[in-house]
Amino acid sequence: MSVPSRYLRGAGAHAEIDSDAFNDGAFILSIGGAQQSHVDLADPRNVFYEYLRRIANVLDVFKPAGEPLRILHLGAGALTLARYVQATRPGSRQVAVERERELLAFVVEHLPLPPGTDCELLVEDAHDTLTACTEGSFDAVVLDVFSGADGATELATPEVYRLLSRAAAPGGVVLVNVGDDPPLTFAREQARLLLDTGYDVAALGETGMFSGRYAGNIVLVAASRWDPGWTAPLTAAGPHPATILTGADYTDFAGTRS
Repeated sequence: MSVPSRYLRGAGAHAEIDSDAFNDGAFILSIGGAQQSHVDLADPRNVFYEYLRRIANVLDVFKPAGEPLRILHLGAGALTLARYVQATRPGSRQVAVERERELLAFVVEHLPLPPGTDCELLVEDAHDTLTACTEGSFDAVVLDVFSGADGATELATPEVYRLLSRAAAPGGVVLVNVGDDPPLTFAREQARLLLDTGYDVAALGETGMFSGRYAGNIVLVAASRWDPGWTAPLTAAGPHPATILTGADYTDFAGTRS
């Protein structure tokens, strides 16, 4: 069976969608030969990538189970989280932003969203989207475009972090995925930027990541108030071994203290 493929002019690389050989009904999106996203069409609740699972876990706990959300996804990928939100919180109103027009069209053509999904798909720059957002427009804002210092964009600025927190409604959350290599200089910089918003902050990741000796992903979270009751269920939900940094532990990781 042929593998769907499309050339992405913006990225200068081919995107491909392969079947997951170990999971019937699941697919892997690769760009330039590097795996980017995993989607389980048979069960959208199955989130395979660890960092996305941690983001999904936060989305599970910060509002009552099943309550619809208003959520903004900056960096659409294969729309894994949008599918998860639809499956776990039907009736949610979602917006997914992707700068690469060909990628978004390719994903929707070969991995269509479930019927009934209310998700507006926008082809535009994430900064432009944030600038146009009305204050408090979303219950959750997810930024998933960072991959180390070499992949840093114009979004890695104090202004953008201010716009992220402005877009979140009272009681809402901002979630930022940061991929980095040792010694995690870029991830620590982004942790400081989030801390500077004045919101309560947390960092979620595989326990070994916080030593700064390994490459991987850390999920940064900002909330108008971090509920201490979230920590235990998020730690228990994994993926394991899981660590959540808050308070002084977070500022130690970020490299600053108030």
